[in-house]
Amino acid sequence: MQESNTMQIPPEITYRNITKTEAIDSLIREKIAKLEKFCNYMNSCHVVVEKAHENPESGSPHRISIDITIPHGREIAVGYNPDKGKQYPPLEAVIRDAFEAARRQLVGLTTEQQGEVKTHPEQEMGAVITKLFSEQGYGFLKEISTGKEVYFHRNSVTNQSFEQLEVGNGVRFKETEGEMGPQATTVQVVDKQSSPRIESVPSAAEKPLGWN
Repeated sequence: MQESNTMQIPPEITYRNITKTEAIDSLIREKIAKLEKFCNYMNSCHVVVEKAHENPESGSPHRISIDITIPHGREIAVGYNPDKGKQYPPLEAVIRDAFEAARRQLVGLTTEQQGEVKTHPEQEMGAVITKLFSEQGYGFLKEISTGKEVYFHRNSVTNQSFEQLEVGNGVRFKETEGEMGPQATTVQVVDKQSSPRIESVPSAAEKPLGWN
């Protein structure tokens, strides 16, 4: 099976005017790893955690900067420093909000690069097929906006046969909560171009536990 791309430059985390703790460092690395799962062609990621103010009148004394580079000279930069509210939000909350802002930028840039923006809302691509188990008659989608993996059955495909599907096809779908977790319904293919950045299909021996 083809392995997904890894970051060319190891992630960098810099602390300024603040003591590094294992909990904060682990949280940041966890968030970086989640971004990599969603966008597995990032070249580099540099995170700066700093204490910008000792006693601000409102907002947070902390500032989080995230700089991400991806191929073709594209860059995402986030500078997050909550400046409203009388109560300081915890540093962990500021970090999560900063990474959420970075994720939204990645969603927009990935959508732009893959040509997934459609003229009509009903034609918008909501997910990409990432895994197909043809003999068993099911597969998995990756939701573009969240990177979440969603199971779908062959009977859910409505506008073409299951056998015609390929890894990398763009689809729109409706979601319901199944017995084993999120499950896609009324899956419709809207973009038949296969993406080279999607992982190849696991073999039948690698069938996820718990799925029938």
